[in-house]
Amino acid sequence: MSEPTSGEGLRKVRLFPLPKFVLFPHIAQPLHIFEPRYRKMAEDALADDQLLAMAALLPGWQADYEGRPPVAPVVCIGRILTHTKLDDGRFHLLLIGQERARLVRELEADEPYRIAEVEPLGDYYPSRGATTRGGLQMQLVDGLRPFLPQSAELATQLEPLLSAQTPLGNLTDVVASTLPFPADFKLQLLADANVDRRAEMLISALRQAAGDDMGRPPSPPDFSDN
Repeated sequence: MSEPTSGEGLRKVRLFPLPKFVLFPHIAQPLHIFEPRYRKMAEDALADDQLLAMAALLPGWQADYEGRPPVAPVVCIGRILTHTKLDDGRFHLLLIGQERARLVRELEADEPYRIAEVEPLGDYYPSRGATTRGGLQMQLVDGLRPFLPQSAELATQLEPLLSAQTPLGNLTDVVASTLPFPADFKLQLLADANVDRRAEMLISALRQAAGDDMGRPPSPPDFSDN
């Protein structure tokens, strides 16, 4: 495709804002839901479309946490894969990121949680990069290998992901999510629908990090509290 794509036009979503947390498409993330307003949000989502839009809180959010602190302008819409409701009303959810979306506006609502109108964003593959994209993919895979676990079993599991059959957009999102990049850099990657540019940013970051203490095996995500 030669132009950025938007999904199905504007959509209404439930916003789940968290500090220093960025969800990417194709990534599964456990969530622990304990605040009353977000318990209600989880209940409503499970009874409806099973969708939550993960939004990153911007610096200064502490001053208005109970209200509407500012969030990053691009969110990730995720679908609830599994859920467990505990006896005290808390939830354990497993959410998988589905697509980027641009925050258009927040809506007035009677619910205790925030609701927004968003525009889904599809991956953008510039036509001028078609002949060099394979080289970008190879550079990204080569840059990632020093950070992979040394376990032969894990390497076997990861190899299909690193093959040329994996779309470059999917690969950039997995790399961006798995490695311990700063939250502000992850937000840049989430906000950019241009796949080639995301790959270039990651290649540069991996080369810069190759010799420092970021070179440790990535680990599965922990539960994120709200």
